[in-house]
Amino acid sequence: MKKILVTGSDGFIGSHLTEELVKQGFEVKAFVYYNSFNTWGWLDTLASDVMKHVEVFTGDIRDPHGIKEAMKGCDAVFHLAALIAIPFSYHSPDAYVDTNIKGTLNILQAARELETERILVTSTSEVYGTAQYVPIDENHPYQGQSPYSATKIGADRLAESFYRSFQMPITIVRPFNTYGPRQSARAVIPTIIMQLLAGKEEIQLGSLTPTRDFNYVKDTAQGFISIYQSERTIGKEINIATQKEISIGQLAQELIQQINPNAKIICDRQRLRPEKSEVNRLLGSNKKIKALTDWEPKYSLREGLIETIDFIKSNLDKYKTDIYNI
Repeated sequence: MKKILVTGSDGFIGSHLTEELVKQGFEVKAFVYYNSFNTWGWLDTLASDVMKHVEVFTGDIRDPHGIKEAMKGCDAVFHLAALIAIPFSYHSPDAYVDTNIKGTLNILQAARELETERILVTSTSEVYGTAQYVPIDENHPYQGQSPYSATKIGADRLAESFYRSFQMPITIVRPFNTYGPRQSARAVIPTIIMQLLAGKEEIQLGSLTPTRDFNYVKDTAQGFISIYQSERTIGKEINIATQKEISIGQLAQELIQQINPNAKIICDRQRLRPEKSEVNRLLGSNKKIKALTDWEPKYSLREGLIETIDFIKSNLDKYKTDIYNI
């Protein structure tokens, strides 16, 4: 089987993707962020029979030398390493430029020099901004409504330029909102669940009216693999979406009914995005991924939420339920 480097493998989606690649028989090299504690993020929680098939490489996506060393001997790279929290990007945009744009450039430069067979660059539905039409297909205009989304637009366009300039086998993979076990506490679904499980009667949230298209993380991981396995996806930008939407308010009420029907929602103003920065509607088209691959979403929102609740319930001591995680 091919050997695949997964950057950001210590994170939420990256750890699930690493796990699924191993289960499907691929050789995996996991690029994790170096730290003095020698922790490998969520990879530390994977079963030993999975991790014995994973080669771990510690480094920093901002360092071109380390990236090139990590990519040596790999047939493909799935590039997921990024800073993703939107509120944090408001006051630390430099870090997002260095990580998301320069980090992607490091991957592209190394792949060009090493003649890597396939490069998957991870985008985000946030690059579209508030939907100008729905469902949002890959031809939808881009709009940088936060420093985070602006840096992801920049990274995507760099990847496109390397495909067009150097005929490199690049695909831009664009997941819509992914959720599930191991997701950061800063995301909306863990935010709601952890407050409910902590016994809070008042659930603090920002705006309730925006809608999102939620992918369960196992479906997202399989989307990456299906895109990689199809040569028809080279040179393309491809959404991973369910083509279904739900408002944050409706989502919160669904979770309240499942966990504590007596809870109510209150608005916490610090959780509100600036008016022109809030992405009010995201509903993705999955027509392209279905045409080019064999991918289909397997999990309903309700099934995915049940698994997510169970995970957070088993790990509630790891969450700081009284703190707003940006």
